[in-house]
Amino acid sequence: MHTKPVPQETALSAPYWKAAREGKLMLQSCGSCGKVRHYPQLLCGNCQSNEVAWVNASGAGTVHSWTVTHHAFHPGFASEVPYTLVTVDLPEGVRMLGRYDDATPLKLGLPVQLKFEPDAQGTPVPRFTYDSSNKGQRSS
Repeated sequence: MHTKPVPQETALSAPYWKAAREGKLMLQSCGSCGKVRHYPQLLCGNCQSNEVAWVNASGAGTVHSWTVTHHAFHPGFASEVPYTLVTVDLPEGVRMLGRYDDATPLKLGLPVQLKFEPDAQGTPVPRFTYDSSNKGQRSS
C-alpha cells in the first residue's frame, strides 16, 4: 500500500490549512488592493503587495469545468480511480479545485458546495457536492 503525498503546510498557508481542518474555507485578500487570491501566495498578483488579510468564504460556487481521472498520477491514489475533479468558480472571484462527490450529473454552471473531509492521513480534502439550495444561481 502506497501513502499519498501530503501537502506541506508553511507559514504562508497555515491559516488556510487550520481553517480547512475546522471545515471552513479561508482565502487570502490583499491588504492593499483587496483582490482575493487562491492558492495562498506571498505577493498579490494585482498590485504586488505583500500585505495579507484572510477572509471567510462560503464554499458555494458553480462548476467551471471537470475531468474524470482514470489513471492515478501517484500510486497512493490508484485504489480511488476513477474519480472526478471539478474546477469551481467561487463568488469571491477565484477558482478552486476539488473532488466531486455527488450522483447529480455535472454541467457547466451547476451550483456546488464545498466541504472538507479528512483523508486516512488526516489531511483535509476539498470535496464538492451539488447544492440544490442554489438552483439557478451562477457566478460570473
